[in-house]
Amino acid sequence: MFKKILIPTDGSKLSAQAANKGVCFARETGAEIVALYVTQPFAATVGFDGMAAAYAITDEDYDKTAQQQAEKYLKSVLDRAETAGVKATGKAVSNFNVADGLVQAAEEEGCDLIFIGSHGRSGLSRLLLGSVTIKVLSLAKTAVLVYRVKESAD
Repeated sequence: MFKKILIPTDGSKLSAQAANKGVCFARETGAEIVALYVTQPFAATVGFDGMAAAYAITDEDYDKTAQQQAEKYLKSVLDRAETAGVKATGKAVSNFNVADGLVQAAEEEGCDLIFIGSHGRSGLSRLLLGSVTIKVLSLAKTAVLVYRVKESAD
């Protein structure tokens, strides 16, 4: 059915829950996975009012911290895949738009499915918080499986 599944993570408990289900799904279908962490470049964090200057953080500091985060979050998914006997690779990318970065990575890696979690928010909370999942659904040229995560997950 599916040969290569992209599983994005942002390090949150809910993202980990979706990643665990994605690994289980990959095991059941005999697919390999690509675990993905998307960070935004330092320039995306700089406000129009110059607020970032007040934090005295450099591009290099930001990039180093982002890389450390990526390694930590990806390791969690890769360890889970190894335990489940699923072939897995990790990838970290940087993009101003997380959804764009995710969809581009899926294309570059030859993934035939994106397995992504969703909080299932609706109405005003979705409008205010935005939804990477909704954006991925509109941008993706491949199949997308949306896993509804449970808010009470540990």
